Amino acid sequence: MKFFIDTANVDDIRKANDMGVICGVTTNPSLIAKEGRDFKEVLKEITDIVDGPISGEVKATTVDAEGMIAEGREIAKLHPNMVVKIPMTVEGLKAIKVLSSEGIKTNCTLIFSANQALLAARAGATYVSPFLGRLDDISTPGIDLIRTIADIFDIYGFETEIIAASVRNPIHVTDCALAGADIATVPYKVIEQMVKHPLTDAGIEKFQADYKAVFGE
Repeated sequence: MKFFIDTANVDDIRKANDMGVICGVTTNPSLIAKEGRDFKEVLKEITDIVDGPISGEVKATTVDAEGMIAEGREIAKLHPNMVVKIPMTVEGLKAIKVLSSEGIKTNCTLIFSANQALLAARAGATYVSPFLGRLDDISTPGIDLIRTIADIFDIYGFETEIIAASVRNPIHVTDCALAGADIATVPYKVIEQMVKHPLTDAGIEKFQADYKAVFGE
């Protein structure tokens, strides 16, 4: 299991990177803008710390393929390891196909079915992000969806990686990993919890057993 830290907080990114537990960063350019910060400046700070993938999404208001392609190209120019987040729509798939053909990494988000994941992989998506349900209470259907997608990708030989997006609970991280997710995007507080195990007595035994099964000692 690899981790993308889900934040624009440079201090948290630095701490997680120093712990050696993250391989990339996922950020939201529009939120950074709302906070009055320049995305390119924040990105520069991030890339000084992390060498791995950094994801940035097209605007939620962009619904046509041409617009997503144009925005995707601009996002990709920001850094060699940029990943463009594209929503799972017909227009989104068109954009993924074009961007992928140009060597741009893409993440197809809001996947609601295994069939959609298969379409995204065939379009050339680097990553797919199944919809897992509420952030604080990942649903069993969401875990099952990861498992089904992982099985299908294995059957067809797709190298597209599965991202368990916005996981907010350490136990859910192991659930997603056991189901076949390649990556989990988590905030720093989850990484802290996974290291310190500050869970209730009732949850510690299951968490530690699951963690060892997936990540080792």
